[in-house]
Amino acid sequence: MTVQPAYDASPESLALIATTIARTVGARIHELRARGVDVAAAKSSAVDIVTEADREAERIITEALREARPNDGVVGEEGTGIEGTTGITWVVDPIDGTVNYLYNLPMYTVSIAATVADATAYADGRRAIAGAVYNPSSDEMFEAFEGGGARLNGSPITPTGNTDLATSLVATGFGYTVERRTMQGEIAHRLLPQVRDIRRLGSAANDLCMVACGRVDAYYEIGLQPWDYAAGVLIATEAGVTIIGAHDNQAPGEPFMFVGDAGLVHTLRTQVLGA
Repeated sequence: MTVQPAYDASPESLALIATTIARTVGARIHELRARGVDVAAAKSSAVDIVTEADREAERIITEALREARPNDGVVGEEGTGIEGTTGITWVVDPIDGTVNYLYNLPMYTVSIAATVADATAYADGRRAIAGAVYNPSSDEMFEAFEGGGARLNGSPITPTGNTDLATSLVATGFGYTVERRTMQGEIAHRLLPQVRDIRRLGSAANDLCMVACGRVDAYYEIGLQPWDYAAGVLIATEAGVTIIGAHDNQAPGEPFMFVGDAGLVHTLRTQVLGA
């Protein structure tokens, strides 16, 4: 079936849908966390978990999106896969930072993005045109729509603009398999002497927003999935951040994503890849 794009809603309107649903679901998972966490299953390894709250949150998001935009597609981390007919697909991470959620570390987010097909944009072949990342613990709503800038709780945000790797605070994340963690540990060992410091905050969507609002200077990671970054990359890009892949002719996402000032990301990439 050939799907023709049908932009029957502006990116700004789609961003409003994303923020409204993210706030509602964020309040729900915050409420559930206060009652305790039930681990439902493991995924890539025994330490890569999904909770009952992840599944409930994805169900609520999907139902709300289907009500607001019944002909759009929906892709969720916990298995939702609905094909749409409008050219718009919502990419959803109901709880990004599930291990933080398990331990009640207040750095987990709801990430919702409206995307369109774009073979050159990111590794999954989609580009976000509207998105929201909400941290219910801090009541911080990051949101953006294409061409409209990025905001935190309604106020415009900008990155630090730091172009000096030696004075940069760099965020990253680690995977859950032994092989992936071994590689990432070797990269961190190589990079740490070259930067101000490294932060591992536990949520890729949050990391992207931290660069966007200037709380860290840069971010890199290997092995991100579309739901990890769909909303966050739009927020970062609209804030003025540059995002690149492992090579100039390779879209960011998988295997690598490097995020920061245009004058910094290529240097960061060189140090991370050891080139």
